[in-house]
Amino acid sequence: MAQTTYLLKPDRVFDGEAVHEGWVVRVKGERIEAAGPATSVSGNGAEVIDLKGTTLLPGLIEGHSHLLLHPYNETPWDDQVLKEARSLRVARATVHAKKTLMAGFTTVRDLGTEGAEYDDVGLKQAINQGIIPGPRMIVVTKALIATGSYAPKGFSPDINVPQGAEEADGHDALIRAVRTQIGKGADAIKIYADYRWGLMAEARPTFSIDEIRLIVETARSSGRGVVAHAGTAEGMRRAILGGCETIEHGDAGTPDVFALMKQHGTVLCPTLAAGDAVSQYRGWKKGQEPEPERLRQKRVTFKQALDAGVTICAGGDVGVFSHGDNARELEMMVDYGMKPLDVLRSATSVNADVFHLNDRGRIRPGLLADLVAVEGNPVREIADIRRIRLVLKGGILYRQ
Repeated sequence: MAQTTYLLKPDRVFDGEAVHEGWVVRVKGERIEAAGPATSVSGNGAEVIDLKGTTLLPGLIEGHSHLLLHPYNETPWDDQVLKEARSLRVARATVHAKKTLMAGFTTVRDLGTEGAEYDDVGLKQAINQGIIPGPRMIVVTKALIATGSYAPKGFSPDINVPQGAEEADGHDALIRAVRTQIGKGADAIKIYADYRWGLMAEARPTFSIDEIRLIVETARSSGRGVVAHAGTAEGMRRAILGGCETIEHGDAGTPDVFALMKQHGTVLCPTLAAGDAVSQYRGWKKGQEPEPERLRQKRVTFKQALDAGVTICAGGDVGVFSHGDNARELEMMVDYGMKPLDVLRSATSVNADVFHLNDRGRIRPGLLADLVAVEGNPVREIADIRRIRLVLKGGILYRQ
């Protein structure tokens, strides 16, 4: 896996923002050295990789993943949290990491270990040290929940059941929890701004706006942002006003809430593929039966977000469905009304900007040589994003 100098010659280059026909890209070590028309980039001393018939893109960035989960139709979430040993979950996650990388996703924002404590930190270290192949990871460790709101549920009230995230409430406990997670290795803090209180009830807000502001202020002191799971309009409103950077899911957003997101610069990570997968697990036969009401409503709210001009990041909540099938979210974003070019931007430069990753997400000299080549042209046909020809991460060829 020695690093070297490559000259990549695709049919076209999507640089994270625009498409350029006839461009080539020169990579030296772990960085991009040059990119531009073939006549302007020297091939001296470089190993030429002919990528005829392909589009070269920045390595894709998965905005919402759970490498320590696997599809719920294989094992229900409750059973993964309560019955699977953490050692088993980590072993499985190493496979998930490789599948993600081989699918062209060279970075993932992994939004919670779901009961596996700080095991995402060790997974990230194993990848960074070259022990296992996988994407660069942004981790949030345990995630924060209001006491009594999360899961597993349905047990005797006499029993204390391990939770899939860390419970904390009020001034001192929240500050301590945020600082502890950061101290253990969290790159960002995730909160659940709403959840299904009680036994199988509808989702309702959890933390107060003041609590969220406190979490955000504490995280920002260390240079970290806060991510909010929020599906209800009120949960979203509190997360926005509290200063969260991204809203995950946003299923029941309204035009007013999306206008507020636009006003505050809050970004939506819609996780379309997760809802689609869960509906199929519950019996919906996609392509044969009408869409369930939940999905029809999601199409409406997603369009409202687009109409409001909300920035959309690409993240599928992978783990609910199979790792390595990350492209499913990008395909659905197009199906739900985004242009393929905008979806590709979301999965590269937009995600890089939103996640404060100024060393990747674009094809520019000096940036990390995280690159993926796909057969065809995903700007015209988004499904071509699955036709992987080459994966380069930090100048190292992982797939060719």
